[in-house]
Amino acid sequence: MQTPAPRGTSNTAAYLLSGAMISDGHVHADSVVAVSEGRIAYAGPRSGYRAADFARAEEIPLPPGSSILPGLIDLHCHGAAGGDFPTGDGQACRTAVDFLHRSGTTTLLASLVTASREDLLKSLAILRPLAVEGLIAGIHSEGPFLSHARCGAQNPHWLRSPDPALLDELLLAADGTLKTMTYAPELPGARELVTTLAAHGIVPSLGHTDADAHTAAASLTEAAESLVARHPADPASPAGPASPAGPASPGATTRPTVTHLFNGMPPLHQRNPGPVAACLRLARAGTVAVELIGDGVHLDPETVRMVFELVGAENVVLVTDSMAATGLPDGDYELGPSAVVVHDGVASLRSNGALAGGTATLLEVVRRTIDAGISPADAVQSATAVPAKLLGLEAGIGSLTAGIRADIVAVDSDFRLVTVLRAGRVLGRP
Repeated sequence: MQTPAPRGTSNTAAYLLSGAMISDGHVHADSVVAVSEGRIAYAGPRSGYRAADFARAEEIPLPPGSSILPGLIDLHCHGAAGGDFPTGDGQACRTAVDFLHRSGTTTLLASLVTASREDLLKSLAILRPLAVEGLIAGIHSEGPFLSHARCGAQNPHWLRSPDPALLDELLLAADGTLKTMTYAPELPGARELVTTLAAHGIVPSLGHTDADAHTAAASLTEAAESLVARHPADPASPAGPASPAGPASPGATTRPTVTHLFNGMPPLHQRNPGPVAACLRLARAGTVAVELIGDGVHLDPETVRMVFELVGAENVVLVTDSMAATGLPDGDYELGPSAVVVHDGVASLRSNGALAGGTATLLEVVRRTIDAGISPADAVQSATAVPAKLLGLEAGIGSLTAGIRADIVAVDSDFRLVTVLRAGRVLGRP
C-alpha cells in the first residue's frame, strides 16, 4: 500500500542522504537513504546500496555525526508562526502548516479548542480544505465535551456535556477529516459519544477530566473495544477510511489515546489515584497510547523518563500542544478565544496564568526527551511510527522504508535541524 504525495506536488528529483538512520525503534549506523519521485527508493546499510542505481541523484551534504529520521508526526497542535488553527483564516493556517513542515513536522493534525458551535463549524470549514489537499492529516477537536473542573486553558463558558445533535453537526462539517476528539468520560452521555466516535473511525482521546480511576479505565477499555470492533486486526478485514495522507491500513485505528497525560487531570495520589493510574496501566498493556508534552515546561524530565520506562516507547506519543507563538518571540497571542501571554517561551492565559499550550516544535520536544534520558531510537519512535499507526497510516509514513512517501528529517549530532524533505521535496530550514 503506497501513500500518494499531497495534492499539488510533483517531484521527480532524486536525492541521497548518508548518516545514521533512526527508524522504527532502531539506530542503524553508516546508512544511506535514497529518494526518487517523491518516495524512498532505498533505506539501509551502505554495504547494500548500489550507487549505479542512483547515478543521477543529488547528494544532500550532512555534517559529520548526522542522523536521518522519518518525518515527525504531531497529533496535537494548535498552530505556529502566528497562525491559530482554532480561529485563523485560511492563509494564517497555511502559514502555520508551512512553518511546521519546514521545522520537521511533515504530518500533523490541526487541533481546535472548546468554542461556540458557530466557531467550531467555521474552523472545520477552514481546515477541511487543508486536509483534502494533504497539507494536514486531519483535525483534532480538543473539546467541547470536557470537565469544568479540569478545563485548563479551555474557555469554561463553552464547555458542555456530550450533545448528539452538536456532534452530528461537527461530523457533517468535518466530512471525514475529524480524526481525534478529546472528551471527559465522567460527563453524562460520554459513553454514547465514544460509541459514535468509534463508529466513524474517530479516535476518542480521554483528557481534561476529573474522573476517578475506575471511570477512566472503563471508558478507555470500552473505547478500545469499539475501535477494534470497527477495524478488526485481520488482514482480510476492510481497510479503514481513506485519508489525504494515504489509505488507512487494515486493523487501523484500534486504540484510543490520552490527551497530554498529567496535564488537565488530577494528580496521582496514593489513596485517590485518579485517571493517571488507569492510563498508565492501560498504556502498559497496549490498550491505549498516552500523549506526553515533553517540552520541559508541561512535564518535568523525570516524569517523561518515568512514563517511557513504565509503559514503553511504543505506547507513548510525543506531542507539542503548540500554539500561535511557536517560532516567534515572547509577547501577546491568542489560543482560540483566549488571550495568551508568552514569557521566556512559556504560554499562559492572561486571565489566570494557566498553561496555554506549548511553544516548542516537535523536533525540539524530541531533543528535550532525549535530554531527559530517553534513547534517540525511542524518542523518535514516539514521534513517528507510533502516531503513524494511530492514524492508520503506517504503510505510508512514519518510518524509513523503501516504497513509502519520502518524508525525511536530517539532524546534526546535537539533534538540531539540518534539512527536511516532504514527499520528496526539499523544504530546507524553517
